[in-house]
Amino acid sequence: MAQRKAHGSSFAHRSELRHAKRIVVKLGSAVVTRGDECGLALGRLASIVEQVAMLQNQGREMMIVTSGAVAFGKQRLRHEILLSQSVRQALHSGHNQLKDMSLPVLEARACAAAGQSGLMALYEAMFTQYSTCTAQVLVTNLDFHDDDKRQNLNSTLQELLRMNIVPIINTNDAVVPPPEPNSDLQGVISIKDNDSLAARLAVEMKADLLVALSDVEGLYNSPPGTDDAKLIDIFYPGDQQSITYGTKSRVGIGGMEAKVKAALWALQGGTSVVIANGTNPKVTGHVITDIVEGKKVGTFFSEIKPAGPTVEQQTEMARNSGRTLASLPPEQRSEIICQLAELLTERKEEILAANKLDMDLAVNAGHMPQAMLKRLSLSPSKLNSLAIGLRQIAVAAQDSVGRVLRRTRVAHNLELEQITVPIGVLLVIFEARPDCLPQVSALAIASGNALLLKGGKEAANTNRVLHQLTQEALSMHGVTEAVQLVSTREEVEDLCRLDKMIDLIIPRGSSQLVRDIQRAAKGIPVMGHSEGICHVYLDADASIDKVIKIVRDSKCDYPAACNAMETLLIHRDILRTPLFDQIIDMLRTERVKIHAGPRFASYLTFSPSEAKSLRTEYGDLECCMEVVDSMEEAVDHIHKYGSSHTDVIVTENEDTAEQFLQQLDSACVFWNASSRFADGYRFGLGAEVGISTARIHARGPVGLEGLLTTKWVLRGDGHTAADFSEHGTMEYLHESLPVGQPLAGQRDSN
Repeated sequence: MAQRKAHGSSFAHRSELRHAKRIVVKLGSAVVTRGDECGLALGRLASIVEQVAMLQNQGREMMIVTSGAVAFGKQRLRHEILLSQSVRQALHSGHNQLKDMSLPVLEARACAAAGQSGLMALYEAMFTQYSTCTAQVLVTNLDFHDDDKRQNLNSTLQELLRMNIVPIINTNDAVVPPPEPNSDLQGVISIKDNDSLAARLAVEMKADLLVALSDVEGLYNSPPGTDDAKLIDIFYPGDQQSITYGTKSRVGIGGMEAKVKAALWALQGGTSVVIANGTNPKVTGHVITDIVEGKKVGTFFSEIKPAGPTVEQQTEMARNSGRTLASLPPEQRSEIICQLAELLTERKEEILAANKLDMDLAVNAGHMPQAMLKRLSLSPSKLNSLAIGLRQIAVAAQDSVGRVLRRTRVAHNLELEQITVPIGVLLVIFEARPDCLPQVSALAIASGNALLLKGGKEAANTNRVLHQLTQEALSMHGVTEAVQLVSTREEVEDLCRLDKMIDLIIPRGSSQLVRDIQRAAKGIPVMGHSEGICHVYLDADASIDKVIKIVRDSKCDYPAACNAMETLLIHRDILRTPLFDQIIDMLRTERVKIHAGPRFASYLTFSPSEAKSLRTEYGDLECCMEVVDSMEEAVDHIHKYGSSHTDVIVTENEDTAEQFLQQLDSACVFWNASSRFADGYRFGLGAEVGISTARIHARGPVGLEGLLTTKWVLRGDGHTAADFSEHGTMEYLHESLPVGQPLAGQRDSN
């Protein structure tokens, strides 16, 4: 249940909105009204009512400030007028042929008077579906300016909230006079529209949050629809001069300028404000609950401006600097990586001191698993290994970006190249593994990609130092901002929504993290794997010595790694042999807990605990053991229960091994080698950004090559498509040219 905060100061960050207890939801005319401005948008209204009722049932105190009475009344009055006109004409003409009927202009106050009761009846019927009671409250400016009336209003609303009733509040448009321009009292906002009413009410009732829904996504730096208009995620009181207002919405009497003025007034009074779109069918069903959960929806008004740039600004800075990075000569990118490798060893004391601080905090917290603590820990030897890997990447960077993959002479003096180019902006999200930061940074630098890093809070101190060293290395060629570390309270799900700014997401962490990102990143490709269910199959012709070595290393070297063995498949002929006994003895010695597959369990009188699932990534000194009749059955089992990561066959039969290697559809398939070899460093890639089990682009350990894409470059001499038409003078040649042959200066001269 949400707890009331001490009123007087608004929430500083979106993530704090989940603690809001008392919430005012303002529904603008454009949200409540249909597109024809005559009648209500019932579907939208129903989804909003459902969200308000759900939040109310969570123990929050909900209030609604609603428009819609005028539109509802307009619909009723038009119907009545048309009906009366048709009856009158029928009586006068004496036949059924009616003349054209014109509708008079309907006065807004009359429409409001006719629509209030119907609007309230609709709300009451909708909220009843959720066992939620409502009450109507009509107000005018005088109810706030007169102290006695204001206290009476406050007392009424407090009592309604105490009884778990949702007050539905609106201006009494049947009697209220038209608003006067510039009529605000000193320090007090006048009730000119429902924006100002909602703000005044929120402050009067000491609400924690005001959600103002309209027909725009939020506040833009210039009118929405213009070329350079950008949605403002967080708006600060001092930023008013940086925006340009457009026209008001299609209905209602308030525009965005009125909304901002009301929001800032409420913010000053201690109420947090979010302006968001309540008409978008893709989000209407969860827009209010998303805001309360702290998700990045609409524009959040905050009095506290962070010291650093927003994540959107960081992404823009990274992209701009990344383009400069991509245009650097290859040797300069290599120099940056070599400099970073030097800094890792030269400044190791500084790095290790920061890492010790993170380790101490993690140990004292007492809830981090041992495997994660191991990943979090850095040592001098780890830093030396990192430096060696970075120098390998520096060498590979010499011929990565701009490498010609294909050259074709399309026609006389018309030559085509396919060349490697960076993907663009990469977002790498990693958990408690600080060694990931310099590895991924080096690969991004080598491939000319801009990089946005979001590390786990467990390694915050280590990440900060490593990022500072990375930027120090980048500064030697003026591209400091190409690698950015997100240190704000940005949720991973919010980062995954930056589809117009980020080109590829690479998650490094638990299978749950990867699955969450794959679900959240609907508009951005995700490279990686959600599970590492790796198999080792022991064939009937396996060597005893190789079996023991490979199984021990695959399972016990680093059980938490994604390339560790999780299922051991054994050919039926190995059961009840000395080899089988040696395997069991070795696993017991290494303290590996065995979970028996259903078929393996049937062979045993006293079996180990039966596996709950054959599709389990244990990530610890545990594994599943199952029996198969043949190599083909092993392949079928892996295809059914594996994750297409890394799978191994141990056999001395070359034909069986080759069939296994060809038939198995995994990113990495090994013969007589440990599954732990599925690693970018061991593959000679220098480092990896992860292991991909995807079917397109990069697959397996992803190093430098996996962070490149291609573009086509065509060099002509005034050529047009018409030159090659039926009546043209040119013919296609499509001659392949040597890739290494430079084209500059070698074009035909005639």
